[in-house]
Amino acid sequence: MTKRRTLAALAAIALALPLAACGGSGGSGGSNSGKLTFFSWDGEDTMKPVIAKFEQENPGIKVEFSNAPPVPEYISTLQSRILSGTAADVFAIAAENKTNLINGKHVVDLRDKPYLKNVPKFNQTTYSGPDGAVYGLSVASWGAGVLYNKDLLAKVGATTIPQTWDEFLALCHKLKDAGVTPYLESVQGMSTPLAAFLGAENQTTGDTMDKKIFDGSAKFKDYWVEPLTQWSRLWTEGLVTRSAVGLTGDQVRQEFVTGKAAMMIAGPWDIPGIRKAAPKLKIEMAPVPGIAGGKPYLAGAASPGYAINSKAKNPEAADKFLAFLATPEAMAIYQKATGAITVTSDFQPTIDPALSPIVKDVRAGNVYLPQIAWKRAEDILNVEATAQLQLLVQGKATPEQVANALDTKLASTS
Repeated sequence: MTKRRTLAALAAIALALPLAACGGSGGSGGSNSGKLTFFSWDGEDTMKPVIAKFEQENPGIKVEFSNAPPVPEYISTLQSRILSGTAADVFAIAAENKTNLINGKHVVDLRDKPYLKNVPKFNQTTYSGPDGAVYGLSVASWGAGVLYNKDLLAKVGATTIPQTWDEFLALCHKLKDAGVTPYLESVQGMSTPLAAFLGAENQTTGDTMDKKIFDGSAKFKDYWVEPLTQWSRLWTEGLVTRSAVGLTGDQVRQEFVTGKAAMMIAGPWDIPGIRKAAPKLKIEMAPVPGIAGGKPYLAGAASPGYAINSKAKNPEAADKFLAFLATPEAMAIYQKATGAITVTSDFQPTIDPALSPIVKDVRAGNVYLPQIAWKRAEDILNVEATAQLQLLVQGKATPEQVANALDTKLASTS
């Protein structure tokens, strides 16, 4: 689902798409009636085929595309454009900015649009408001887990995927003793294993963990200390060097594709690039092993949705483009370019075999991401969490201090 950082925004993993314009008279179109502006965090290489097909089917409509990389830069750029009145007709709504966009009335309610009928409730609810309105067309979901180099595992006699965190750490020790870097993850945003641990915990509470934290009946420290402690064993047991705190997702992926690291954190978006760079690599993705008797779980969420600017210059074109994005034809183009796990009911994606162990749970919404579950101040809390996790990795903070810092930050936003 990628990199993050900046006080103006936050973090996570993920997807987005383009937009096009409606023939001759789009709402307040005027001189813009043939132009539709779209702002994405996906690059031109990903979006160009979708845009081209839309423009082909809609002569006279021109999509003016711009993008910024996820997550912080995209969100801060979008925020600046909204405040200056220059935001695109269509843009991505994500976990990290949905509350601000919805509460600020910057996005249009899509709940009665026909193109939502094939979108699962999980994806609609993710980008809905307290009144039940739906503000984003989310056509895919993602799950992040551990990607394994099966040949490197075989070198130490490992023939099965670990199901518990203790088994996973024991495998890391075996690999390290054999001279192989066992595992890497980027800590430029929310940790995938940590999110998975918390997701499994949240499930045992009947999905009430975050509700209790945000209504004041519980605190972060009540739920986060043990998952933080287990995750930090990667560093306290010397399995990953503390200097790895500065690694980006691209750097982690490079270590993996060159056979230097046996396991890495990954999402569906990583697989196409890995296949291209190392086509002979035997890989398999699986949920993060469970802690304290808990079951393996995936970090993840409904992918960013496509939202219509409430002040769009060409709202009719924007609506027409969202309708196109939900079609099987558009889904096929998008899925081929991204390898995404799409969820629309009238299109069956062709998924890389390496993702087979996670597809069912992802499409069913059995995934968890703190930034999605948090009830307010996602951006502020995400920046704080990322900073605190980096301190923990560097040995400059304890799990208790990280949890307490989040409680303090949440209290300051009330």
